[in-house]
Amino acid sequence: MPVTKRKLPVWQETILLVVVAMVMAVVVKSLFVQAFYIPSGSMEPTMLVNDKILVQKVSYWGGDVKRGDIVVFDDPGGWLGPENSSRPGNVVQRSLEKIGLFPSGGHLIKRVIGVGGDHVVCCKGGRLTVNGTAIDEPYLKDDTSTAETPFDVTVPAGRLWVMGDNRGNSEASPQHMGDPGGGFIRDSTVVGKAWLRLWPIGRAGFVDGTSAFDDVPKP
Repeated sequence: MPVTKRKLPVWQETILLVVVAMVMAVVVKSLFVQAFYIPSGSMEPTMLVNDKILVQKVSYWGGDVKRGDIVVFDDPGGWLGPENSSRPGNVVQRSLEKIGLFPSGGHLIKRVIGVGGDHVVCCKGGRLTVNGTAIDEPYLKDDTSTAETPFDVTVPAGRLWVMGDNRGNSEASPQHMGDPGGGFIRDSTVVGKAWLRLWPIGRAGFVDGTSAFDDVPKP
């Protein structure tokens, strides 16, 4: 006699589907993409306050963070003020954040200027130099504000030097040189690379890269 498969009750099927969906969401968040929102104006005009973005992690599976990448990273400690480090306000939002379905807070987004071994100096003729090469930065909101915080640093191995595109309103590596980490962030704290803007709809699209660092020699 043929064996008849016993069908699960609807409520059990629903629970099973929800569990499978949540597991898949956690896997996607851990390995592939994650949602974030922009908490401040430090990356204007590239990113605006409350932009919702997707960060992809695939680029860094087998490679290093590159100069010019726009990256999301964990707060090294004290870079974010209370107004920009808030978490989702209710249980549902916090649960969705855990599985990557609600934009996460408590992170920063900046542009990578120097990687391990790089010699980064501000400024020569108002421009940054990396390993002796002056950098033209067309993405900046105001290119004259870069020189407001001069520095001359060599990036240690496993660290990054990061800055915002809105240099006149950005708490980044130069502003934290007096901190215990010297303004450098660990590359292990990078969550991923800005990939896709989801919101607002009128500005939705892929996040453009830059060729500004293409001519920088190896340290």
